[in-house]
Amino acid sequence: MITVSVCMIVKNESQVLARCLDSLRTIWDELIIVDTGSTDDTMEIARRYTDKVYEFAWTGDFSEARNFAIDHATCDYIYSADADEILEGENVKAFEALKLCLDPAVDVVQMYYGNQLDQGTVYNFDRELRAKLFKRLKPIRFKDPIHEIPDIDPIVIDSDIVITHRPTSMHAGRDLETFRKIISGGNKLSSRLQKFLDRELYLQGSVEDYESFAGYLKGVTCDPERTADEVIEACTLLVRYHRMRGEIPQMFDNVIKVMAHECNSEVCDELGAYYLSLGDYDNAAIWFFNAAYEVTPILGIKAGKETALLGLIDVYKALGNEEMVTEYTNRLKED
Repeated sequence: MITVSVCMIVKNESQVLARCLDSLRTIWDELIIVDTGSTDDTMEIARRYTDKVYEFAWTGDFSEARNFAIDHATCDYIYSADADEILEGENVKAFEALKLCLDPAVDVVQMYYGNQLDQGTVYNFDRELRAKLFKRLKPIRFKDPIHEIPDIDPIVIDSDIVITHRPTSMHAGRDLETFRKIISGGNKLSSRLQKFLDRELYLQGSVEDYESFAGYLKGVTCDPERTADEVIEACTLLVRYHRMRGEIPQMFDNVIKVMAHECNSEVCDELGAYYLSLGDYDNAAIWFFNAAYEVTPILGIKAGKETALLGLIDVYKALGNEEMVTEYTNRLKED
């Protein structure tokens, strides 16, 4: 039977921490909680479950905090948990069974991370396999200052265990601030982190957020070391940015750049919104229809269905066409 150190980094998680820890009680042999600057009673709650509670001065780098936590672990394996996730029902039993039978040659066990579309997270699928359980004596360090992942080349197995992600709020403001810090420090985002920034900005960004990243995104579109996909994503975000600012020539300049490669639902939605604002309902309907049925989304899955169908409903409401309003309302319910 293997032993497991549950390692967590937390900050102001008083609303959800006990819920998480209660769900994990039977799987840990050691619980390590690292607080990165809570101002609520998170640490008090943590100390009800373990005496291994540590403080870590926040540096803006999630990997540094994760690595500090795992440095205190002493068990065979490390389970890296977040406070807004829980283990439920049969999944608890499956984890307990895994502890009994896991081959010690295995370095990493992947588990399903579920309920990801709740609260509008940056993911476009409701569940995915993630590396969650790691052998401690295998040299493991987390990398990337945000959306951190373990930097290892391991023997990996997949399990059927599902961890439920149940956030009570979004962390978009925190995450975007971290991205600003990385970029302002002169650091270039990896392709992986660039994708996270693009999704975060598209799904959760405010007008002010777009303003703060516009210069950086324009730089991405001119960077010869960036991939075509990275350039297209940046141009797509700039289409929205310039439409919101009423800078229509600049908007169309980025539309053309996207279409020279391959159009996507997000750009079609922006064109639909633009023509709808002009009262040009025919063109608005064409672009919203294209978003829903002719192209695919690249940043937000809802761009290809919900956003586009809502746009079509608005168009046909403006035209007084109740038959088409009903048609697209029913399609929206089906999706």
